[in-house]
Amino acid sequence: MVSAQYHIPVLLEASIEGLNIDPSGIYVDLTFGGGGHSRAILERLGPEGKLIAFDQDQDAWRQAPEDSRFVLVKHNFRYLSNFLDFLGISSVAGVLGDLGVSSHHFDVAERGFSFRYNGPLDMRMSVGSDLTAAKVLNSYSEEKLFGLFRTYGEINNPGRLVKSILKYRATKPFQKTFDLKEVAQTTAPRREENKYLAKVFQALRIEVNQEMSALEELFGQLPQIIQPGGRLVIISYHSLEDRMVKNFIRSGRWDTNQPETDIYGNKDVPFKAVVRKVVVPDENEIAANPRARSAKLRIAERL
Repeated sequence: MVSAQYHIPVLLEASIEGLNIDPSGIYVDLTFGGGGHSRAILERLGPEGKLIAFDQDQDAWRQAPEDSRFVLVKHNFRYLSNFLDFLGISSVAGVLGDLGVSSHHFDVAERGFSFRYNGPLDMRMSVGSDLTAAKVLNSYSEEKLFGLFRTYGEINNPGRLVKSILKYRATKPFQKTFDLKEVAQTTAPRREENKYLAKVFQALRIEVNQEMSALEELFGQLPQIIQPGGRLVIISYHSLEDRMVKNFIRSGRWDTNQPETDIYGNKDVPFKAVVRKVVVPDENEIAANPRARSAKLRIAERL
């Protein structure tokens, strides 16, 4: 049964249009979530078309549609090539990825993604993983904590936050989201508390789920998977993610915007941007779904 409140798909029309769907083509939804993007793709596919969706979260599995053209892979998209091989698929006409977290995760206290509710400090997308937010806070070194809050949280005072975390855990372990909220509030800038807390929790979520390394692994697979003329559509919400996507489209590498060249100086770039300027939600979408406000959509075509 599909929950209407599970997740509101972001930039739905723009992302589906960006795929330039061939009704008989094979497509991939890297992040099934509540299934909003997947259902829109299926509406445009004919009887010969096929959609492969990935999601490692058990809650998302219950949202899967009953459709013979649809296959749900219950794993992280970093295993894209492996499962396409298993399904006998050598290439696809398009790949879509919404890198955000489903609204459902923020709204269920037991998942530990939000500082609005006092739930376990979990934050795992896959319950099969051993790494939780509590484990990160209680066991990571000062140096590792500093790095993740500076890089993934992009906060201005990671040192102060980490020292407060170390002081707290010296007396008792972190267990609940409000444990972290209580500590982070002491280092939050005045009048920016909620924004600061959101960055702190975001940084932990990215670390727990190894989101950046999964994205790096994905980029290494896409040139071999997407057929010439096929489309890549990615929605990101974090400046680091968006920079990686932009670099990959420009250069074929996520860590630089300088493409590799052959011995003659010819650039080896597997994709070209379809829309030069990043696509963002308009005022109406943000008003209807405030969580869309930081979304950035980039569209590329396989050369």
